[in-house]
Parts: sequence; C-alpha cells; structure tokens
Amino acid sequence: MKLSQFKFKLPENLIATEPTPDRDECRLMVVNRRTKEIEHHIFKDIINYFDDGDMMVFNDTKVFPARLYGNKEKTGARIEVFLLRELNAELKLWDVLVEPARKIRIGNKLYFGDDDSMVAEVVDNTTSRGRTLRFLYDGPHEEFKSQLFAMGDTPLPEYIKRDPRPEDAENYQCIFAKYEGAVVAPAAGLHFSRELMKRLEIKGVQDGYLTVHCGLGAFREIDVEDLTKHRMDSEQIDVRPELVEKLNATKDAGHKVCVVGTSTLRGIASTVSMGGHIKEASAWTNKFIFPPYDFTVTDALVTNFHLPYSTMLMMVSAFGGYNLIMNAYEIAIKEGYRFGAYGDAMLII
Repeated sequence: MKLSQFKFKLPENLIATEPTPDRDECRLMVVNRRTKEIEHHIFKDIINYFDDGDMMVFNDTKVFPARLYGNKEKTGARIEVFLLRELNAELKLWDVLVEPARKIRIGNKLYFGDDDSMVAEVVDNTTSRGRTLRFLYDGPHEEFKSQLFAMGDTPLPEYIKRDPRPEDAENYQCIFAKYEGAVVAPAAGLHFSRELMKRLEIKGVQDGYLTVHCGLGAFREIDVEDLTKHRMDSEQIDVRPELVEKLNATKDAGHKVCVVGTSTLRGIASTVSMGGHIKEASAWTNKFIFPPYDFTVTDALVTNFHLPYSTMLMMVSAFGGYNLIMNAYEIAIKEGYRFGAYGDAMLII
C-alpha cells in the first residue's frame, strides 16, 4: 500500500471541535464486511449487534494534562512544553516537546505557574523539538505530580483548533480510564456512557481491559510513500492475566470479540499467540498495521472517523478492507458525519 491511497478531501467543518452532549448519542455507521452493507444508527444502538457471551475490549489508559506554558529565564519568552512521559520519578525527569525549540538550550531554566513556583532545567536534547527536563522540586513525588498537572491543559489534538476548556478534562477522558500515561485519548471509548455499559452488562456482554498508553506517534506525519518503510513510535502496553483468561475463553466458546479503538486493536495484535488466543505482555510495541493484515482474534471493531493519511485510517482499512472503508468514508462525508476524537463512530462487523 502507498501513502497516497489514503488521501481524501475532508471538509474542515466536519472535524468535530466539541463532543456530542451525551456520549452515547453520537451517530454510528455500521459497516458489514461480509455483505458490504452500510447502516446508519445512534451509538447506543450498538448493543443490538452483540449477544450474551460476547466481549468488548477497552483501553483503560488515562490521559493526563500534558500541555504546559512556561517562561524562559532572563528573556521571559513564552514556551509551550508538551509532557510526553516521566523518565525517572525520583529525579523528576520528563521527556517533553518544546515550542519554539530554537529558543531552548541545555542548561536553560523554565518557570511555570502564576508565581513561577515550578522550575525545570533542560538537561538533554533528544530530537529537534524534544528535550529532557528535570523539575527542581523538593517535596514528595505525589505532591509534585499534583502541582505539575494542576498547571497543565488537556492535550486536545492539534486539529481541534480552539483552546482547551475546563470541561475537556472530563470530555476527553473515557469513563473507565484508570492507568495514567496517555497524551492522546483512545477516542472510540469516549462514546461509552455509564448507562450503556450497564445495559451491555445486563445483556451479558462481557468487558475486558488492556492498557496502551497512547502517544503522539499515531499523529506523526508519514514522510514516505512506501508504507513498509514507515516506523511507528513505540507505545507502552500492558495485557494482564485476567484479560488473557477471559478473552481466550470467549474465543474458545465461539463468541465474538469486539475491540474498541485502534490503540486496543494494536495492543491485541501485538500479543497474539496460537489458535486465535492472546498472551500476557508488559512491554513496548511499535507495530504498524496497514492493509493487507490478517486479524485472528478481533471479530468486530469500534472506531472513530479518522483524518486523511493517518495511521489510524490505515489500521481501520486493514480490518475492514481498503475498498469498503474508503467507500464508507465517502458516504460519511456526503452524510455529514463528524470526524476526529470528538466526532462520530463506526462499527465494523
């Protein structure tokens, strides 16, 4: 497959900048891989496609407020710092992106907060934009994290062209989020409300959870036409014994496994073992999935509508079939479906 095959014209007004008022009442397009039929529903109708004994697998990563604004010592220049991940809790070292990168050198100090109460020192250059910061804070680690995150904004994707608002902290977080570490929300999971989760439980649809700490790699621009030459950034995954046991038993009993989101799909595909089973894992994955790809575990996929050239669109095309998915996207644009993390959803069965 070539990069240019994932180009399509997306009207800017179809990129959602706000979520639907009720999580489970966005639109839902259902795409049937066998019959090629496409249906239009409301998201909470998804319950009609699953039966007692089937299973939904979710990504329970938790987004933290990763975007900070500080000032450089002496000059007072405003610097945007995007926290990527904590490298060392004891030394308070963080892997970050900085903008404008040209103004920041090793040894520079940055001040955060209205009273400059949080100070960080640049200790390393990792990429043209990337840096390692050491936060100079003497208190307990949990107190430090609490103060640091209190200064941060919700890291909305760049295609949502507005400033974050207080309500984004809740809206851009799945209701089942548990393990902190993501800077990108697993967006397909945002559509599940507590009421819908309870209705699924009553119907007998099982739930299972893995953790994939979604990073910015999925949004990094692909600069090669030949997709086999693209390298994904690694993301931390954790597939625990309870999910392995539950999912493998579901497969053995002949029930469907529905994966919620491309990050979850990637996590499952990274831990496949023999016979349509998965195995435990606590590791990093840089798996890049694009057509053609043989999925042996996942029977159905819930996903959002993704932007042109994105790795998420490529993964969805691998699962649903390139021609069928690109046709579905053409229909979605004609029908005014909303794209992106705050947009509408697709169920591929």
